Amino acid sequence: MIGVVDYGGANHASVVNAVDNLGFDYFISDNKKSLDDAEKIILPGVGAAPNVMQQLQNKGLDTYLKLTGKPILGICIGMQIMYETSSEGNTDGLSIFDGKVKKFEPRTDKPVPHMGWNEVRFDKTYSDLNGYYYFANSYYADVSEQTTAISSYGDKFSAMTSIKNFTGVQFHPEKSGSLGYQFLQRFLSS
Repeated sequence: MIGVVDYGGANHASVVNAVDNLGFDYFISDNKKSLDDAEKIILPGVGAAPNVMQQLQNKGLDTYLKLTGKPILGICIGMQIMYETSSEGNTDGLSIFDGKVKKFEPRTDKPVPHMGWNEVRFDKTYSDLNGYYYFANSYYADVSEQTTAISSYGDKFSAMTSIKNFTGVQFHPEKSGSLGYQFLQRFLSS
């Protein structure tokens, strides 16, 4: 059973559609007791860091997510809130990953938000899934020791970050076609 966290305004539809298409049972919840029934948890993408963190704090999910021990996948904003801070609203995150989430600097050839397909290069764990994934983001995290996949939009950034039971991806696997579904399948099955 996959628990998809509801923190308001998130893109639940495409995530739960992908989870369902892959044959996994799921539920959407903002309740700690309900999430206890999940084998794995997804923090879906789309939203603003200040609003998402406020919703998590209001429900006591900020502490719950850090302590649960269940495998957690954060997608886009779900990844960004796992960092220490975000420049979006100068927001404190969950401090699971080291570092700060920053806004892309607009360039003539690199408009913000970063939208569309971009190459992702994984480390050995997912290296067979190297290829193009769909992004829709204005914010990013620098490459660090916790980075497990890299992409580039003018400069290199962390496309996937992992530590212990936490994995965050800046791309949207649920919108990334066959490779995205393969990525989700592997995460949800492992």
